[in-house]
Amino acid sequence: MTIDTPFARFLLLLGLGFFFGLAFEEFHADAKEVRPGGIRTFPLLALLGALLYRLDPERLVPVSVGLLVLGGWLGCYYWRHAGETDAEGRPNVGIMVLTCNVLAYLIGPVSLAGPPWVAVGATVAGVLLLTERDRLHGFARRINAGEILTAGKFLILTGLILPLLPDVPVTTLTDITPHQVWLAVLAVCTVSYASYLLQRYVAPAGGGLWVALLGGFYSSTATTVVLARHARAEPSTLEQAQTGIILATAVMYLRLLIIIALFNRPLASGLAPALLGLSAAGLAMAGLWHWIAAGRAGRGAPLQSSSNPLELGAAVVFAVLFVLISLVSAWARAQYGATGIYLLAAIVGVSDIDPFVLSLTQNATGDMPVGVAVGAILIATSSNNLLKAGYAVAFAGGRASLAPTVALGLLALGGIGSAAWLAGLLVAG
Repeated sequence: MTIDTPFARFLLLLGLGFFFGLAFEEFHADAKEVRPGGIRTFPLLALLGALLYRLDPERLVPVSVGLLVLGGWLGCYYWRHAGETDAEGRPNVGIMVLTCNVLAYLIGPVSLAGPPWVAVGATVAGVLLLTERDRLHGFARRINAGEILTAGKFLILTGLILPLLPDVPVTTLTDITPHQVWLAVLAVCTVSYASYLLQRYVAPAGGGLWVALLGGFYSSTATTVVLARHARAEPSTLEQAQTGIILATAVMYLRLLIIIALFNRPLASGLAPALLGLSAAGLAMAGLWHWIAAGRAGRGAPLQSSSNPLELGAAVVFAVLFVLISLVSAWARAQYGATGIYLLAAIVGVSDIDPFVLSLTQNATGDMPVGVAVGAILIATSSNNLLKAGYAVAFAGGRASLAPTVALGLLALGGIGSAAWLAGLLVAG
């Protein structure tokens, strides 16, 4: 018997109604008042909806009338209890009870008419939203209103503006299209924003290494600056900050590999040995230093990201840098060949390397050899590591920054060596 047989769907709607009713009754077990719905009512509602659907599956008149009758009865219940208050004196005007009854009724028709995963997914989502009330309300109270607005803007930029941008070049100076530019912006911002939210709402307070780990996905440069400043202000967290700086850079390699793989699989394949190797080396050095300093480490160094990576201003700046660097890259390669790209990589490494890396992922799909792009990206990461080492010395002090400076210097040398080896290997191949 398969799930597509009528009898299997009949068992499915009864099972889902029973499961939903069980969760509903368990959730309201401590309530002094009996709520409409439960382990018997919900399977019956699902069965009723299914039978009414079977009477007229084309025009859906019976099932629609049944829904209106159920809604009228639930409306009377709501009107009767709207003026009451709960044990804490809050108005008892929630509509979860009503919504759950309507959902239980619709499980029947959906189980018969649609793919099984729709009914199963709707039921599981209903159970989770019902039983996780306290956690969801607590999470909602912690979210800043400005971030909700920013997330809404992101949805507009992704679902509305991105499809409208032309996917053809608008200038002869570069083959990159507006669609590719904005897609790159959204890819980087999404990865950074996910890390930002985890830092702010999930990472434990004072969890310096956890926050440093997430900071590597957000911005290893910003993480280095914050941890170096904190190490100077709070000497008890020095060892944690030193480990965190190395850890953030180790994670940076993984972040770059993920972003590159989204746009250019061949380039990601060429970079994977070097980036994974450098990341493993960074993780090993961070673990070694953490083990050496474990007996002296204080509490974790808190990291609070002050900038939201989904702010429109930051996205526009990134897009402008992306276009400018792609134009400069095309000019440098036309004038000086691969040497020009390598020199540009060393220069842009002292700033945000994401626009440069993303521009290479687009250019490497055209006439730029993969080996050149691989070498340039590794040189840019090495240059950026030297910049972070300078930040560590400037903000934490020479002696306090010795461990991360040495580690970042070794990773920079490893990146340059990998660039020379891989670029030559790929070009020869």
